[in-house]
Order: sequence, then C-alpha cells, then structure tokens
Amino acid sequence: MARALIVVDVQNDFCEGGSLPVPGGARVAADINELLHRWHARGEDAPSYDVVVATKDHHVDPGSHWSVKPDFVESWPVHCKVGTEGAAFHPNLDPQPFDEVFCKGEHEAAYSGFEGRTTSGEALADWLRARKVEEVDVCGIATDHCVRATALDGAGAGFTTRVLTALCAGVAEESTAAAITELAGAGVEIA
Repeated sequence: MARALIVVDVQNDFCEGGSLPVPGGARVAADINELLHRWHARGEDAPSYDVVVATKDHHVDPGSHWSVKPDFVESWPVHCKVGTEGAAFHPNLDPQPFDEVFCKGEHEAAYSGFEGRTTSGEALADWLRARKVEEVDVCGIATDHCVRATALDGAGAGFTTRVLTALCAGVAEESTAAAITELAGAGVEIA
C-alpha cells in the first residue's frame, strides 16, 4: 500500500506579503520544506512517503472567483494569477522534491487539489491510483479552504486521508475549527 503527501497551495499570494495572506503561511512553508528534505534524504527520521506532490492555484481568468469587492466567501481579491510572482511557490518551500505538481482553477474557482491536473492533463486521483497510492496525508494553505476541500475529496475518492494540522495554516480560528470538525465527521484523520 503506497502513501502520498499532498502539499496544498503553498504559494506567495497565500503567505504574508501576498494578495490573500494567511497568518503563519511562511512558517508552514518552512516546516513543510524541512519535512520534504528529511523525506528526500531518506534518513532514519524520514517520513514514509512513496510520492510527494503539490497543488497550486493557477488562475488565468476565474470569472466571479476574483472581485474588486470580494465577499471572502465566494469571491476573493486577485490571487495566484498565472505568470505572476504571487502564483509561485513560497521561497521557504523548495519544490525540487515534488514528484508532480497539479494546477487548478485556470478559468473557475477551484479549491480541491483533486480538481488539479498535471501539465499533460492527468487528474490527481488518477495519478495517485496509477502509483498504487491508497493513503494520503494533506498539509498546506489554507486549512479552512483548500486543505479542507482536498482532504474531503481525497476521502470521497476512497483514499485513507489524514490532515497534518501542524503543517497547515488557516484563515481564521473559527472557520479552521469548523473545517476540522467537518473533516473528522467525514472520516478524515486529524493528526
């Protein structure tokens, strides 16, 4: 049984200084980076992942998902626009260890990493199944939005799913707590 780590949306626009910053985003980027380097080194304390992947918001023109007057529920300020520095991985996160990157939301809102595709068009669930992955750990930004959606879709797709809360940053305490409750209720392990 293979196991994967899914790193969700650790991008400049979602970290301090970005257009849609999440408190603690830069710290989470550095913490995930440290985990990835232990995994890549394959030392005694390395986590036991068979593959590690990342997701990225990758917006070209996502319609009403962007707004000059965002409601921060259905609409948001411009963020992760393709070709901008805001769409890049945060500098605290070295993308070299990733086996693949799944981009989502070119022309629509997309929260779940399972909506993402490789540059060749392969969906995340298909990519994982082709590598015999049955268990996924999810971490990244933001706990109460894209991490939540990715973990729910992972569980819904039949993967044994766990959220690594120490490697996540949420937008707000209340919405993060609600997301954790929802995830646990959906059978997602909270670690």
